[in-house]
Amino acid sequence: MHPPVPSAEPRHRTVEAPAGRLHLVEQGTGPLVLLVHGFPETWYSWRRQLPALAAAGYRAVALDVRGYGRSSKPAATDAYRMLDLVADNVALVRALGEERAVIVGHDWGSSIAASCALLHPEVFRAVALLSVPYAPPGGPRPSDVFARMGGDQEFYVSYFQEPGRAEAEMEPDLRGWLAGFYAAMSGDTMPTPGEPDPHFVARTGGRLRDRFPSGTLPSWLAEDDLDVYAAEFERTGMTGALNRYRNMDRDWEDLAQYAGAPIRQPSLFIGGALDASTTWMADAIDTHPVTLPGLSSSTVLDGCGHWIQQERPEEVNRLLTSWLASLQD
Repeated sequence: MHPPVPSAEPRHRTVEAPAGRLHLVEQGTGPLVLLVHGFPETWYSWRRQLPALAAAGYRAVALDVRGYGRSSKPAATDAYRMLDLVADNVALVRALGEERAVIVGHDWGSSIAASCALLHPEVFRAVALLSVPYAPPGGPRPSDVFARMGGDQEFYVSYFQEPGRAEAEMEPDLRGWLAGFYAAMSGDTMPTPGEPDPHFVARTGGRLRDRFPSGTLPSWLAEDDLDVYAAEFERTGMTGALNRYRNMDRDWEDLAQYAGAPIRQPSLFIGGALDASTTWMADAIDTHPVTLPGLSSSTVLDGCGHWIQQERPEEVNRLLTSWLASLQD
């Protein structure tokens, strides 16, 4: 257990990495905890974890994943494959003067964190997965799976594949699109059962935002918070973020040698009971005792949607700091 220390103010900096430049926000001193966000977010999604982890005696570092925020945005679509994102995080740990780190991820960040732990156990000594459970590499080609989902509707991951298509929906009104997307996946504002599912679009002329709630923000998202996200994506556009989805088949090929492989380091899972990632991937959660043999605990928060560390910061912070305190340095 690390004694609590006064929490200094968060500090912005950039470091060199394979992406070119990675922007990060750092708070606290002690063992390194790397926080990796998902789509469509930035380091800011960890704003409520940084001070809590710092106060608990950790060096908490939240980065902008390549393609987001103030980090570099390579032009090539295939520059966003999982192997590149893992290499960024290894380089980030080294650039911070550390040999090892605990890695915590949410949404796509959960998949990135899991891949980091799987490929580099010598660097990532423990892994916490938020919202998206661990599913080992392997199985059918992802694009084939997504193409079969939805019947006469198109699954959002398939919708995201063609460069420029989703951008044309999002970028004319980024603030409004983000507000609707966040609301559609939040426990207190998501569509009720029986309403059209915002994970799908009509195959002809459909838009995701046609199924978003309108006129209300989730309780965790203040107007000022939305302003922060909107300002970043207005500046960067959405292509860097969407390119993560456009590499899923490449990842499937790149990671084929790890098919079925477990992650053996100490691990933690936290999900939201109302999150599609939890319900659709219930089988992956059920097999965690095999795929995550070092799993310390698995918690599903009632009434919680997808944006788990923002919807339920106190509970997530308590679970994270308790788990971190149980780890051996």
